[in-house]
Amino acid sequence: MLDESLLDDPESLARADRRGLLRGAAEAGARVRTAARHATEAGLAEMKPEGRPRAVLIAGPGTAANGVADLLATLVGAACPVTRLHSTGVAPAAGALRWALPGWAGSVDLLLLVTPDGAEPGLAVLAEQAYRRGCTVVAVAPQRSPLSESVNGVHGLVVPMATAPYEEYDEGTATGPAALWALLTPLLVLFDRLGLITAPPDTLRLVADRLDRTAERCGPAIATYSNPAKTLASELADSLPLIWTEGAYAGPVGRRFSAVLAELAGRPALSAELPEALPAHGVLLSGAFAAGADPDDFFRDRVNEAQALHARVVLLRDRPTGGMTAAPAARELALSHDTAISEIEPEDGSDLENLGEMLAITDFAAVYLALASAGRS
Repeated sequence: MLDESLLDDPESLARADRRGLLRGAAEAGARVRTAARHATEAGLAEMKPEGRPRAVLIAGPGTAANGVADLLATLVGAACPVTRLHSTGVAPAAGALRWALPGWAGSVDLLLLVTPDGAEPGLAVLAEQAYRRGCTVVAVAPQRSPLSESVNGVHGLVVPMATAPYEEYDEGTATGPAALWALLTPLLVLFDRLGLITAPPDTLRLVADRLDRTAERCGPAIATYSNPAKTLASELADSLPLIWTEGAYAGPVGRRFSAVLAELAGRPALSAELPEALPAHGVLLSGAFAAGADPDDFFRDRVNEAQALHARVVLLRDRPTGGMTAAPAARELALSHDTAISEIEPEDGSDLENLGEMLAITDFAAVYLALASAGRS
């Protein structure tokens, strides 16, 4: 159950937010600025690369690293293969995780290590393996962490992760919005220098400004009726979100939204891209999760029963390729099954600005859903 009264009580939200998730979401723009400065100080902005890498490999633990890899792969597109190296191990603890390079990796490839922790021995071993193969190694990790020392030891480049003075590592912080932008921004600077994407300093400043404006619109002091993140959180209460995305850069936002809903708010969600989402999720709109699904007597007493989950479509839209859109078909399918739709579409701007706005709104919504859900504070 969602405590909707909590959403419009900033003081109660602050008390419930023991992991500082709202503060992290509000600081996303500041993290971009700090991370860009760290990247410049580390020498990324002055790099003179000798051509593009054959492939980019990304390794790191958790939702933030997975989001970074997904976003970079989408931004780079066909310019260069971007692959995440998945971890193995008997537990998700830092000391138990291991990574391995593919057999073909060599001197023309680039290995990126991204972690909000920096204490993973498996990443240090991977850096040593990459050094023996001749791979270039770049890490974004907390300053003075064991991984930073290991990467320096194999002549790799380390960019200190942008953190707040009060911040300590924990599971919630590692999943939250601040960690994503602190890890992603230096790699945007790097990829700009490599010619894989276009992300000059002016563009990153615009992204930070858009994140600040979105944080103002989605902040805890803004009432639900005019707050897109609180509105979305309220609409997703007691629902199974079907996150349908359209546009080149909406896909990774939808997949991240699904991941943080599960990890922060304990809510299941499914993500798919239009138009494939329509056949993939169509049966859910007419099955047990349909809005009107209730096979038993309508008049029975439901006071002591758990609320059944019903599907709700969340339509995340960026500018569709070539102006073609499947959004009307999506709305028609949902409404024909009495399924409600929530829609999020960014303001006009660059691709990275639009990406930032969609990430900010959905991250804030996941945090509000986590804080206002019974037993999840």
